[in-house]
Amino acid sequence: MGPSEETLVEAALRVLSTADPFEKARLGDSVATRWLDGAIAESYHPHRNLLVPDRPARLSTVRLVPPSLMPKLGKAGSLQSRVAIVHSLAHIESWAIDLSWDIIARFGKQEAMPKEFFTDFVKVAQDEGRHFTLLASRLEELGSYYGALPAHDGLWDSATATSKDLLSRLAVEHCVHEARGLDVLPTTISRFRNGGDNITADLLESVVYPEEITHCAAGVKWFKYLCQRSINPSSDKEEQETCAASCGSTSDENEVIPKFHAIVRTHFRGPLKPPFNEAARKAAGFGPEWYEPLAVKEANTQ
Repeated sequence: MGPSEETLVEAALRVLSTADPFEKARLGDSVATRWLDGAIAESYHPHRNLLVPDRPARLSTVRLVPPSLMPKLGKAGSLQSRVAIVHSLAHIESWAIDLSWDIIARFGKQEAMPKEFFTDFVKVAQDEGRHFTLLASRLEELGSYYGALPAHDGLWDSATATSKDLLSRLAVEHCVHEARGLDVLPTTISRFRNGGDNITADLLESVVYPEEITHCAAGVKWFKYLCQRSINPSSDKEEQETCAASCGSTSDENEVIPKFHAIVRTHFRGPLKPPFNEAARKAAGFGPEWYEPLAVKEANTQ
């Protein structure tokens, strides 16, 4: 079977089996372009059972440490601090590439998701690959390189914990972790500007930040879709496709939000940390009623 005969899920598995993050990003961009151009025709083959790896291929040259042992990043006031922050962001994006292709390969067929689900996360994967490449290039301009500093794999720990359930994966990775990125990015951008590094600040502000809002929005959209589908499981395929196109605005949040709270309390340790970027979160499709009760209630139990 040649690459032109691949389904999208088979192509996603090729990306996940690629260890080098630069090649992973290049391959992912190629697959995404082919899917969006219609050169890959099928999401998955209904009669092929493919094994999704528990952990994607990764380079062994990046030294991994527990999150608690990570050195402080600083506030971008020095070159050392700026390098550390950019390295941390590049590492997060390297995992974001894998997370995007993993959700396609692991859950798309299993949950019989609409084509729009695949397209949304292909776009997310393509963006994450571009973010990694740009940040790694910026690291080199700052006199360093990806792999020069230690990193941690907390994002994949969460992916492992939610590997059996798409609702949980969407809630934790895309509505908690991605949204946390939206909370901290404006401060990070300001710190780079205050430190005199407008090049990095511009990269984060004009490319990474607005695209991360759309990534969080994809998580919120498909979380709502799955909740609505569970309420109306007998709806036909055409009705489900219509729901997929409109669920970002029409889902019954009285049903959805309690489900979100229950999943986050089960799969995410500790409270959600304010301050919250309410404007960015609203742009992604969810308001304070989603996240403030988690922060307040969890914090009050300590």
